[in-house]
Order: sequence, then C-alpha cells, then structure tokens
Amino acid sequence: MNKYIRTIPTAKKDRPLREDIRLLGRILGDTIREQEGNRIFNLVERTRRNSIAFQRDGDAKARKQLDSVLNDLNAEDTIAVIRSYCYFSLLANIAEDQHHIRRRRAYSLAGSRPREGSIRLAIDRALQADIDISRLLSFFSNALVVPVLTAHPTEVQRKSILDLQKQIAQLLTERDRLKLTPEESALNDDSLRGAVLTLWQTRILRELRLTVEDEIENGLSFYQHTFLSQLPRLYGEVEDMLAAEGGAPPLSATFLRMGSWIGGDRDGNPYVTHTVMQHALAQHSATIFDFYLDELPRLGRELSQSVRIVEVTPRLGALAGKSPDESVHRRDELYRRALIGIYARLSATARSLGLRPNTHRALGDARPYESPAEFGDDLSQVAESLALNGSGRIARGRLRSLRRAVDVFGFHLATLDMRQHSGVHESAVDELFLRGAGQRGYSELGEKERCEWLLRELKVPRPLRSQFIDYSDATWKELQIIDTAAELRRRYGKDAMANYIVSMTNGVSDVLEVALLLKESGLLVPGQEPQLHLNLIPLFETIDDLRNSARVMDTLFSEPYYRAMLKSRGDVQEVMLGYSDSNKDGGFLTANWELYKAEVELVKVFARHNVALRLFHGRGGTVGRGGGPSYNAILSQPPGSVAGQIRITEQGEVIASKYSDPGIGRRNLETLVAATLEATLLASEDHSHDHPGHYDALEAMSGNAYAAYRALVYETPGFVEFFRSATPIAEIADLNVGSRPASRRKSDRIEDLRAIPWVFSWSLARMMLPGWYGFGSAVEQWVSKEGDAGVQLLQEMYAKWPFFHALLSNMDMVLAKSDIGIASRYAELVNDVDLRQRIFSSIEQEWHRTVRWLLTITGQRSLLESNPALARSLQSRSPYIDPLNHLQVDLLRGYRKGGVDDSLKRAILLTINGITAGLRNSG
Repeated sequence: MNKYIRTIPTAKKDRPLREDIRLLGRILGDTIREQEGNRIFNLVERTRRNSIAFQRDGDAKARKQLDSVLNDLNAEDTIAVIRSYCYFSLLANIAEDQHHIRRRRAYSLAGSRPREGSIRLAIDRALQADIDISRLLSFFSNALVVPVLTAHPTEVQRKSILDLQKQIAQLLTERDRLKLTPEESALNDDSLRGAVLTLWQTRILRELRLTVEDEIENGLSFYQHTFLSQLPRLYGEVEDMLAAEGGAPPLSATFLRMGSWIGGDRDGNPYVTHTVMQHALAQHSATIFDFYLDELPRLGRELSQSVRIVEVTPRLGALAGKSPDESVHRRDELYRRALIGIYARLSATARSLGLRPNTHRALGDARPYESPAEFGDDLSQVAESLALNGSGRIARGRLRSLRRAVDVFGFHLATLDMRQHSGVHESAVDELFLRGAGQRGYSELGEKERCEWLLRELKVPRPLRSQFIDYSDATWKELQIIDTAAELRRRYGKDAMANYIVSMTNGVSDVLEVALLLKESGLLVPGQEPQLHLNLIPLFETIDDLRNSARVMDTLFSEPYYRAMLKSRGDVQEVMLGYSDSNKDGGFLTANWELYKAEVELVKVFARHNVALRLFHGRGGTVGRGGGPSYNAILSQPPGSVAGQIRITEQGEVIASKYSDPGIGRRNLETLVAATLEATLLASEDHSHDHPGHYDALEAMSGNAYAAYRALVYETPGFVEFFRSATPIAEIADLNVGSRPASRRKSDRIEDLRAIPWVFSWSLARMMLPGWYGFGSAVEQWVSKEGDAGVQLLQEMYAKWPFFHALLSNMDMVLAKSDIGIASRYAELVNDVDLRQRIFSSIEQEWHRTVRWLLTITGQRSLLESNPALARSLQSRSPYIDPLNHLQVDLLRGYRKGGVDDSLKRAILLTINGITAGLRNSG
C-alpha cells in the first residue's frame, strides 16, 4: 500500500462492512480449499503476506522473498492465485456497495439531517437562501439533467459476473435487514456459498472481443436493473417534497432524462454503421415496450374497483367502452377493462414498429397509438378518475410511476447521440462539392473561404448529391448514417435522435459541414426561417481548441444564417468539453484550468448573443479523464455555466459501480439533480471565490505544469518506448473489453493513441501519471518565486475556491491509488537501463514532489486523511491488488521474451481484470 496513507482504524459504524468482507473472504477461502486444495490456498496466503511485507518494508530481503514465491509458480498455480485475488476484489466491492446502502438507511431511520448530495438538502438550502417555491418550480420546469452512457473500453467484466455479483448483494441485504430464523440463516449461508462457488467456476474473461451489439445489450441491462424503476420513483419523491413546501401541483416537465452513445458514436469506431444504429434504436424501443407491457397487467391486478361501489368519470367510462375485453366477469370493473384496452393499443403500437414484445397477447385488435403523449393521455384519464372518486392514494402508486415513465422514456427509451470526427465530415463535404457542384479543392481552402462555400450552399433549396453518382465508401457511409437518422426519428419520435456531436472542432466550418450533411437528408430545411432538426454540438478537446472555443462560438453566433437555424432549436446551443484528450495533450492541471477558463469565456459569449448555454461534460471514470465525485464536480463549475442544464458522460466501469444496484443508482441520479439545483440557484449567486489573485496564481502554475508535462511526454527522447515497455498498453489491445480500436490510426505516436487506453495503461502500472504529473513542479516554481505568501495563498484557494478544492481532492485520490514502489517494478520492464533510469527517476521525483506539496496545501498529514472511508477501502484491498501487480510484471516479462503459451496470455489478461476491479476506476 502507498506509504503516504496512514493506517485507519475501523470505526464502529464500519464494523458491519469489516464483518461482511471477512464473511465473503472466508467463504471464498473455503471454496478455494474445496476446489483447488490446501496447497493452493496456502500459496495464495503466502503470496499475500510477502506482498504486504514488501510494501511495508520495501527492502531487499522483502523483495527477494516476494520474487522467490512468484518465480516458483507454475502456469496453473499462477492462474489459481490470480483468480483468487480477482474474486476477493469483486467480493470486497459488493460488501462496500452494500455498506453504503446500509449507512444511508441508518441515516434515514435516525431522522438525521438530510445527507449531502440529496435533493431534500438542496431544496432546504434554497429555501434558507430566500429562494421561494415559485423559483424552485421554475427550476424543475426548465432544468435538463442527462447522464449519457458510453461504451468506452474500460469495463472488463462479463455480464455473467455482474449478475452473480447482484445475486450475492441481494443475499447480503437479506442478512442485514431481516431477522432470520436459524433455518433461514442456514439457507442464506448455503445460498451465499453456492453463489461464490458458481462465481469461482465461471470464466472471468471474454473469449471474443465485444461487438457494438454486445455493448448495446450491456448498456440496456442497467435500464432493467435501475433506470426504469428509479427515475420515476425519484420524480415522485421530488413532487412530494415540493408539494409539502407549498402545495405545488405535479410537475409537468421532465428534468431528468437518459442519453446514450452506444451504437451512435462513430468517432474512431468503424463498426458503428447505419445498420448498427437501427439495431440500437430497435433495442431501445423493445426494452421500453417490454417494460410498459409488463407494468400494465400488474396495474390491472391492483385496480379491482367495482362501479357498484365507486363511481368513475365519463371519460374513463368511454375509455373502458372501447376496450376489446368482453368478459362478463369484469363488466363492473371499468378500470381493468380500460387498461386491457390500453394494453391492446400499446401492443399494436409495438407491432407497428416491427417489435415482437416478450409479453402476453392482447385480447383483441386495436388501433396503434400515434405518439407516447396519446398513450400518456389514456393513463391520465385513469388517474383523473381515481383522484376524483376517492382513490387518489392509489393513483399515486404504480400508476404515477408508469405515467412518469411514459413522460421520460416515451417510445424511444433514451436519446441516442451521433458523433463523428470533423476530418471525416471534411472529406465527405469535399467530395459532395466536387461531384455535385463541380467545385474542386474545398479541403485546401482557408477557414473564411470554407465558411463562404458552406453558407452559400446551405441557403440553396436543393441537394448537392445525386442518386446517379457513385460516391466513395467513406462518403456513402456518412450519407447512409444521416439518412437513417432521419428515418429513425420518423419511426420512434424526435427525441430518439436529437444530437450530433462534432469531435475535434477547430473552427466554424466544422459545425457548418455537419449542417450541410443534415440538409442532404432533410434534417435541415433551408429558407428564410431554416428549420434545424438536430442539435449541432461542437466538441472542443485539445488545449488549443479549449482556448479558442469562445472565439469559435462568437464567430458562429455572429453569422445570421446560423442564428436563424439556432432559433428553430429554441436558441439553446450545447457545447461539449473533452476532459480526456485535453489531459493527454496538456496534463492534469493545465487541462482542468483551461476547461474552467473556457467555460468562463463561453458564459460571456452566450450572454452577449442572448443564447442559452448547455454544457456537455465528457468526463471519464478516472481523475486523468475528468472523473471524480459528480456532486463536487458540478458545484465547482464557474458561476453561470450550469444554468439548470447539463449533460455528462458516464463511462466504462463507472456505469456498473454507479447503476448496477437500484438504490445506489437512484442516489447517483439524485446527486446529479441536487448538484445542478445548487449550482444554478445558489452557486451562481456566490462570487466569493472570484479573486484575481487566485486566477493569477493558477494561470502561472498551469503554465509551469504544462511545460513540465510536455517536456516529459512529448519532448523526452525515448518516452514512447518507455511508455510501451513500462505499461501493459500492448497487452490491453488483446483484452476483449470493447469494440473500439485503441488508436485512431496505426501509429506509435502518443497523439494518435486514444485517451482511454493511455490512462488505463498508467493506472494498471500504478503510476497514474495523467492524474497528477506536473503539479509538484508547478507549485515548487510558484513558491520559489512567491515564498511563504505563495503557500498561504494556495492554502486559501483550497479552503475557499470550490474548483481548486475539487481539483486537489481528486488528485489526493489518484495519488493514493498510485504506488511508486510497484511502479518501479514496471519500470524494470524497460530493457534500456539508461532510458529507464532517466525517465523513471523524473516520474519518481515528481511524484514525491507532488505528494509533498499536496499535503502542505491541504494541511493533511497523509493522503486521504479527509476521506477516511476511501483510505480504509484501499487499506483493506491493497493486499489483494498489489500481488496482482507483482504477478503481472513477471508475466509481462515472460510474455515479451517470446512466451506464446495461451495460459501465459490468459494470466496477463486476468491480472488486468483483477487490478481494474480492485482500483474500481482505472480508465
């Protein structure tokens, strides 16, 4: 374990967690004994003890003992040991998640003050700040919070493993909440042991690389686990809170929706085609129709009211009269008859969309619904009748949740975004101008001339393309995608596909190129009042692009024809900011500071042009890719940059950790809404941190951090060789974790490597370099110039500035998960001794420098002193993560010497899986 983390004693409240971990560890140990024998069990324990000794002492003797144990392992024993540590990490994750749920329940049962990050506390704070109920209602009526699921390749677990984890979690919950009889306790214990045994006997690794279709299926599983049930429940809780404060009517707006990139993100993924996009939307729709068609019969079983006892409204009576239900047994049960009619219409709607629902057949034929709103109106008639005839309490149960689900999910479930690299659009537009208008050389034009060509063509009410021309495969693929998007919107509704993201936006022409492509498929209708049917979203990713983002948007808004197009989108413009590529380009401190400054400038530009700003934050799971606690991240945004609307990516293994469990999932969704509320209504009025000295200090440090990071990564001879030798980057390509290639093009250049494998590799090697490098040098240079006053200023910034506080808290976490001792073993994989010593010594010195200054600024005596829960978590799991790192180093060495044995490759991939599970956010 990292020597800068102090041993944290177990608090009384956390003893149940320790007991659960011990229980699961004991069951796993028993399973290993039963399945593999005492020799393997003892080997696992001996490896763990030697690893602890090496981390504690770090001397040559401890290293020699560890090496001796590892070198004596044969291939079969190695895999058994690795699997043991992998599964302990998985079981520890389950226990921790269950403990979070346990603590929240205890907090709630004790009637304590609402917890941080809850909507209840956010509303209370707003009311205490003299924000009245009308402003709160206005916020919820206009807000839009959208978590967007993506399929980036850091999630390495199979669905079979996730399902077993869920089963074990349910069994732990049963032990925790119920007073079990001795017989029930024995049955629970036997079931736990059976689940762990099945886990042990289940293959961890995928045999084949995931396809995009697999990724779509995996993403939809979280709707079935969490989103379909928990979003409507959260809406109901918010409605009740607001009603309690001022008798507010039920909310009519949908402030929380879901989005997805899975099946629509083509940037660098050649496997996302128009047919894959069709499949994605069909699966989305099938998922929500299956849900509705399951819920309606459940609702019907609950609504057994007889008109001999209670009255119904005339509208409900008319609805029941249209039902195909002719059963004499239900003549007086008009609610049930009405719902049977609704079911028949909904089933007919599903069939009209080409779906085959996995549900009961309807009792008769019926006319399909024209829209989700028509379906929702029928449900509203049922609710109205109940409310007006003494059954309002019943209307607030399953029926309210179903009505809200229809509002949120419609017939499309989630909005599927499209994304493509600007360079691809440029090539397609170049060909369209050449083949359709005889205009050669678009790609060679300067930015001003490009915009002139594009704007001139955008205003012409005729297409550029012709059905009689054969286009290149690349251009034809882009045209097919746009055509398919138009058709899918007609089939599933406009919310099914509403956004087009332009990766690597450098200028106005990058946005206008997509507008021209949309025009070719009718998604932009030209004219005096042009109608744009998709949101065009520029994505600014590199440091230079972030610095130029405000200028680009100012120029774009200054073009009258684009402003006319934007008017048809309600004068709302979304901008996406890329955390991953900016970090790879400029390092942790500079990327975060340039993102912050870009937001400040964008707020000014949008206000000047009277355009509403919606920011889309492309955050990854790790700090190196913009990760960290969502609540703090949102509250640390510049004033005015949230303004009630935010979209945010949920990526990789973060999706499973946040949304596999319904309770944890609802809390994470609630946190996003609560933070958006506070950032909009409270933080926007708090300018206490607008201190010029703070900005100047961070600007100076950012420049120094940028220079240090670029000097190492881009200017040090041999760095690419060091990176590819000292991390498992090459082996990651063989792990079947996702459909997307690791690089945008075949090249060894860092610039061409995708940000995800870049961060993933450093995480596995426990250097975590993208999450901290350059900070220590930057502070040291600042303090050498400013002296003690400079240190005091940084301490003041940490105490008073939410952005700087969140920045350092995230760095604290990533430094705690790094381990320079283990990292040194990975560095030994670099064969060139001089190169190894030269580069690793720079990394090691900067790591110690960064830790030292972080502790000085935060006032902590050790890493994670302010986050004892995470410190205890790392403390408990380090004995199981660290041996996997040591094993991985030796396996990599053997593999790279020419070992082609399948068991060796499998062992390496198992260690990647296990380390990822232990660290929890690695890519």
